[in-house]
Amino acid sequence: MAKSLKILGVHGLGDQRLSDWQTKWPEAVRRAFPATEGVELEFEFIVYDDIFEKTDISAWEAMGAVAKLVASGVSSAISPHRGILGDVSEKIRWTAGYVVAWVEDEGFKTRTRKRVFERITAFEPDVILTHSLGSLVTYNAFTHPEAQAEDVAPLLRKATYVTFGSQINNPFVVRNLTNGRVQPLQVAAWRHLYNQHDDVFTAPIRNWPVANFRQIETPFDEPGVGDHSAEAYLGHNATIDNLWRPLADALDGKGLAGARAFAALAEPTPGKARSKARAEPKPRSKRRKALLVGINDYPEGSQRLEGCVNDVFTMSAVLQERGFEPEAIRTCLDGRATADGILSRLRWLLDEPAAGDELVFYYSGHGAQIPEYGEDFEPDHNLEVLVPWDFDWTPGRAISDDQLHGLYAQLPYDTRLALIFDCCHAGGLHRDGAARARGITPPDDIRHRQLRWDKATEMWVPRSFRRINSGFTAEAGVADRYFGRDGATRRLGRAAMLRGLSAAENTALQKANAAQAEGPYLPLIIEACGEGQLSYEYRHGVISHGAFTFSLANLLRRQRDLSFGELVVRAGAQLAELGYDQAPQILGPSAVVGAKVIGL
Repeated sequence: MAKSLKILGVHGLGDQRLSDWQTKWPEAVRRAFPATEGVELEFEFIVYDDIFEKTDISAWEAMGAVAKLVASGVSSAISPHRGILGDVSEKIRWTAGYVVAWVEDEGFKTRTRKRVFERITAFEPDVILTHSLGSLVTYNAFTHPEAQAEDVAPLLRKATYVTFGSQINNPFVVRNLTNGRVQPLQVAAWRHLYNQHDDVFTAPIRNWPVANFRQIETPFDEPGVGDHSAEAYLGHNATIDNLWRPLADALDGKGLAGARAFAALAEPTPGKARSKARAEPKPRSKRRKALLVGINDYPEGSQRLEGCVNDVFTMSAVLQERGFEPEAIRTCLDGRATADGILSRLRWLLDEPAAGDELVFYYSGHGAQIPEYGEDFEPDHNLEVLVPWDFDWTPGRAISDDQLHGLYAQLPYDTRLALIFDCCHAGGLHRDGAARARGITPPDDIRHRQLRWDKATEMWVPRSFRRINSGFTAEAGVADRYFGRDGATRRLGRAAMLRGLSAAENTALQKANAAQAEGPYLPLIIEACGEGQLSYEYRHGVISHGAFTFSLANLLRRQRDLSFGELVVRAGAQLAELGYDQAPQILGPSAVVGAKVIGL
């Protein structure tokens, strides 16, 4: 008797009722699926065009939607193809318009959830293939309480969920759907096919060690929107090796019938028992890793510093004294510390995280702020950045949270990541004598974005930017620590673009879904000075150091029983005694701030 693999397809955006996608998808899967005797592939489809046809999107709304999806954090800083609004194709504009309209309309989402669950209960699929907006429609359904219904939940638990050409982890989307953090799903296995060349606002899901989830890299680069092709994803060699072949093996008498066997190839969904057919993997011991970056030799002579490389060697020595192995510490210095060089090493630092890991990213060099354009095509926020060796005042050659949050936002909450910055938050000035500040002032054309002409005083005054999340908290000073004193700065390590809930909305979510209310991972952030202050260099005899790093290292060596909070307070007191007008700052989960400094 033939075995059947039931595959449910959910299309992306664009009116598919006159297209041949229901023919092309099965053809692509059949070409990719390894020959397996006695196996029949059975296909059904979900079509939702009739729901979307009632929504009209104007050209201006479409372009505004493009800006929302690009400016939310997936920008030219990550891919050279992204963030250039003038070059966006007509199809991409309308895709963006409908994605944003659906995300922002709860009634819209309710209707698509109903459609998804009706088809799943009728067809009982083994595999659910979802492309582009179809992945958002299904992810929203599967993370909703309605997915726990007794006629739905058992069907999802035995299904393999496949997302491709997906915007699930686009910052705008994940902020609005699941509070800035991708949520685990109660499915047998989730495979996320990611193509770095796909320009349709897609995003990877990195550093998320959930047992039943795996991202599969499926790179292909075709002209126009060809790199968003569903058929190309489905037939990619990596998809064959990591999806279709394991499914075929499971159906070929090597396991239970149907995709239920594929569940045994994945770790169990949280809360479910492990298959007895699989050996218990040995848990690895916690890891300690550090990336230390220091830049003295900037190309512009007036920007050069003296103590940053010394700071890196000092911090490396301190970390080794506190238990870090030499081979677990990487450094990136001067001309090697380009934007790409730093980001590639950050990917090493945060790769394959696990509970209990202790990870350190230390930076000594210049800091700056870049005024950025927003969804209304005018400057509306500042970007706090680290200044790499090849910095040129564009996001692509800076280290900002737009790049970093994609690496840390999904970390396990019990992983400890410390970000330590010995730099200014914005422009600094070179001072006379040894007290050199670590910050650079923008050129006048960049600075002009931050200014407006005041007719009354006939002076240039700071422009008022739109606050990122005006309802974030009522506590004085707390919002400043996340979004800057202007309320419009994407600060490093805060995942500002993922924090969209007001305090009242977060309180309500805590009652409805406590796990989702936790939101994106928050690192421990230690900074050499407060916003608006300067971070200075200190000359110890004839050797230059960062004043903050010098104090921090002394304290770590001499006082081994401090909490992180106490460490920063004492470093500030020591700097004040030495006459430096800089107050170190700390931000992080309260349990971590109050914890004893162990590895660090």
